[in-house]
Amino acid sequence: MTRYAIDHNRNMLIAQWGTGIGDVATTVADLPRARSPWDALRLATSLTDLSQACWRCYTHPASTAERHGPNSLGWYRQCERDAFAAIVPALTSPGPSIGSPFPTATTRVEDSAHRVGRSLRAFDLSQLTVRIITEVTDELAAIEQAELGDLSDRAQQAVVLSREDASPLQIAQADGLLHRHPFGPEELFTHVDPAAAAIAAAHWLYAAAATTARRAGLHPAQVVARVDGLRPLIQESLTEIVTSIGAGTSPRQAVMPMIRHALHIAEGNLSGVTEARYRITAAEELAERAHADHPELGLDFDAVYLPITPLDPARPALDLLENLLEAIHGCWLLDVRRAHPLGTLLDESTDPLRRGPVEAFLAEVRQEAAVRREDLL
Repeated sequence: MTRYAIDHNRNMLIAQWGTGIGDVATTVADLPRARSPWDALRLATSLTDLSQACWRCYTHPASTAERHGPNSLGWYRQCERDAFAAIVPALTSPGPSIGSPFPTATTRVEDSAHRVGRSLRAFDLSQLTVRIITEVTDELAAIEQAELGDLSDRAQQAVVLSREDASPLQIAQADGLLHRHPFGPEELFTHVDPAAAAIAAAHWLYAAAATTARRAGLHPAQVVARVDGLRPLIQESLTEIVTSIGAGTSPRQAVMPMIRHALHIAEGNLSGVTEARYRITAAEELAERAHADHPELGLDFDAVYLPITPLDPARPALDLLENLLEAIHGCWLLDVRRAHPLGTLLDESTDPLRRGPVEAFLAEVRQEAAVRREDLL
């Protein structure tokens, strides 16, 4: 999403958004004198809220909802997306001024647009309104472009957002990037939706794990379980992903439920009672075993730390992508240690792409990935 701020030194409204490797900023408009020193900040805040409400239509599309009848989640989401057509009219016909009674709009998008329009009235300058309309129109065009799978230009800000769905076009683009560099190029974080990139990375993790397993006489899931440096819960989840893909599940089906689950948690909802019950039971059993070994410490279930998702709820798709790429590299390191148990290869801090044996390993990984490419796309 785009965040708006005020440059007090130049008295300008600034727009800023992420690109995957840092933020970029652009000047939206010069601000005229307002009736209150807080008017400019109120305008910036309302524009930020509007951007957030609109980008949520991208990250939480109606198509991913399980129900679509009247008053269902899918129905409400579609209403929010349909409200894009009402945004520009709301900017020029905002209703009563700030502080006056104002009926709540039917959607968050419309309500946010009305608030922007009401903030503009404090300046009473038509030129500023024209600039804001242009800015909002550009933002909506970027969202619509991202929905089509094109994350160039302003739509690039989608690369820092976690989405409940993934564009086939974006998955194919991520697959192409990983084919050129299976350990994960920077472009994977700057040009591709992270959910789509995570789906492609899961496909390539299976290929890397299967390659290492074939060389070591192991099962692909055993390879992932032996990768160093992963948090226990994410290692367990990546092992499940590899196992599922090996059993015929598509990478999309293996990855997206995990991302959606974390997104629900970020909003204060715990989906999947069965999974929650499993983790609670496991935590209680762990506490009971600890109490049996050290009865002097007492048994306090309330002191048990219970992680309910392996991913960072604030950035689940990016977090999963980073862990998948780390596991791909970990498969290579396991293969290196198998072939050179005494550490006769180059130091691990050396760039893996400069090592001689890596090309043979990557060639096998690419072959393995090609065999299952239809399941990915």
